[in-house]
Amino acid sequence: MHYKNGREAKIGDRVVVPNSGNPFIGLLTQATAGSTSCNGRVLPVPITNEHYVTLGEILHVDDALKS
Repeated sequence: MHYKNGREAKIGDRVVVPNSGNPFIGLLTQATAGSTSCNGRVLPVPITNEHYVTLGEILHVDDALKS
């Protein structure tokens, strides 16, 4: 599984989730192969609750900070 820009998704990655215009940074805690939507779980930092996400729509935080 890969992020929006093609980087391989790995459990424990810090990611940026667009969240309908209210972006947040979190940790990838789960990724499900074989699904194209809602195929990952992200725990927001600071910790609130996990969000189901589509990995192809998010970025690794290192890549997001490059822009």
